[in-house]
Amino acid sequence: MKLNSRFLKSILLLSSIIVLLVALVTPSQAMQVQISPTNPHLGDTLTLLIEQNRGAGEPSVTINQKTYPTFEIAPNRFRAMLPTTPLEQPGVRQIRVNAGDQVRNLAVQVKNRSFPIQRINLPPGKAGTSATQYELDRVAEFKKLVTPQKYWNGPFTRPNKGRISAIYGVRRYYNGKFAKDYYHRGVDYAGGVGSPVFAPASGRVALVGTVSQGFRIHGNIVGIDHGQGVTSAFLHLSRIDVKQGDMVKPGQVIGAVGSTGAVTGPHLHWGLYVHGESVDPVPWRERGFN
Repeated sequence: MKLNSRFLKSILLLSSIIVLLVALVTPSQAMQVQISPTNPHLGDTLTLLIEQNRGAGEPSVTINQKTYPTFEIAPNRFRAMLPTTPLEQPGVRQIRVNAGDQVRNLAVQVKNRSFPIQRINLPPGKAGTSATQYELDRVAEFKKLVTPQKYWNGPFTRPNKGRISAIYGVRRYYNGKFAKDYYHRGVDYAGGVGSPVFAPASGRVALVGTVSQGFRIHGNIVGIDHGQGVTSAFLHLSRIDVKQGDMVKPGQVIGAVGSTGAVTGPHLHWGLYVHGESVDPVPWRERGFN
């Protein structure tokens, strides 16, 4: 019995040594990074899916000297979302991904996109309107939200049943003067006054503002935090049906179309933001970002 016991202990020790040696000489799996869409244009949201070794820690993503957060979507799998806008120059983006002692350098070509020109003539009462500092501060604070939890699931839905009257990215002249560094940061729906505005995806109401509080440009506004740096803003409302802190679901009525703020007529403006930058909502509706 003693010989058998010693023999078994020797076998177990030898097995442990072999396993350790194999672990030392076997190279660790290289970090895998997948970028989509594969053929992006200005205004698109870039998605990075990162698969790494266990224990490597949370990866970081840097592009144009700006670092973006990543969020774990499965064991050892992370995702980062990178916005692009019409004000950027098309061309190659250099992306650096760090995870523990592994580094990946990638390049993605972001192509140009033609955006239409629109001429807007604001009536005398609206032409001289400027945003209040309170309004600017509240909206800027809202756009900076990066909630770790992901509230949305699947493609976003239409926030209003009206026809689309202005697409994302339109450049504008206001009363004959070109608006430098401006592009239409969202999609306009020409719904009638009082027609319902729906939440396009789940989230938390993180901003409620009214004209009486000083929202002179945005008008009555509702902002929804969808989580992980993705936010939606709904402008020019005639009515607000939610309060700050409410959790909403897709299709839930959050207000009604109006003509408050700097507008030429009643409509809903829906702006979608990724890490504070306005991106095209259409891909979020057509294919979604799960």
